[in-house]
Amino acid sequence: MTIELNFDSREEEINFPPVTDFVKLYIKRDDLIHPFISGNKWRKLKFNLLKARALNKNHLVTYGGAYSNHLLATAAAGAKFNFKTSAFVRGEEIINPVLDLCKLFGMNLIFVSREAYKEKYQLLESKFNNDDEIYVLEEGGYGMEAEKGCREIIIELKNNYDHIFCSAGTGATAAGIINQLSLSRLKTKVHIVSSLKSGEFLKPEIDRLLIDKIDYQLHTDFHFGGYAKTKPELINFIKDFTKQTGILIDPVYTSKTLFAIQDLALKDYFNKDDKILMIHTGGLFGILGMMDKLG
Repeated sequence: MTIELNFDSREEEINFPPVTDFVKLYIKRDDLIHPFISGNKWRKLKFNLLKARALNKNHLVTYGGAYSNHLLATAAAGAKFNFKTSAFVRGEEIINPVLDLCKLFGMNLIFVSREAYKEKYQLLESKFNNDDEIYVLEEGGYGMEAEKGCREIIIELKNNYDHIFCSAGTGATAAGIINQLSLSRLKTKVHIVSSLKSGEFLKPEIDRLLIDKIDYQLHTDFHFGGYAKTKPELINFIKDFTKQTGILIDPVYTSKTLFAIQDLALKDYFNKDDKILMIHTGGLFGILGMMDKLG
């Protein structure tokens, strides 16, 4: 069985005043890759799945929170490409639509306390000791295979841009984008927007996966309180953007990145009519955890 998805991740020009009164805004629609294995989730999984298949590993084991898009993507990919899947879920046992979908795709969910979750390899050893079929995916899909997959975002581009923006949670997607821009000898400026509070920790995580010392801009002031945190200003922004463009953005990653672009545009950070590309990293099921705020 081949491990590949057929998709059209187009570069779509967006009309979204007041941002587009200053610059030309495009979105790479990685959210269209697959209903469940979408965005950078597919990018980070692809070469991991190929490696697991080459090593004859038939059981994917990973980690994540109760609304993790990575868990859902892994579960769906496992079902599609014939892998068994298991996940350690951080926190008390709960029921929600994302975890229900994971189970529907056949994933075995193992709920563990937040304290126990910190010792990921101890969890792995205690539950799956000496199981030769296991292939471990890091939380969020972080790692060298993930970075390699994310290079394809740049390889696929049909146009050149002055700036590329991408959200970050682990740094693998950012590293892949930065590396391929360097390999392609493109002068595009890279902007990474942290969705987490105290996002400075991302720099060593990104740098660890870089092929050379490459310049990029890390923005750490658009977290809105931290991972999966929001404020009324961000919620209103999501509603406004979705109503104006017809494109869904999630409250954890892409909305914060687009907000950063708007904020910088209004502060004259860019040159007039600069071409800006935002990578839509998917993750739309994160909306399900915040429908009470978005409704």
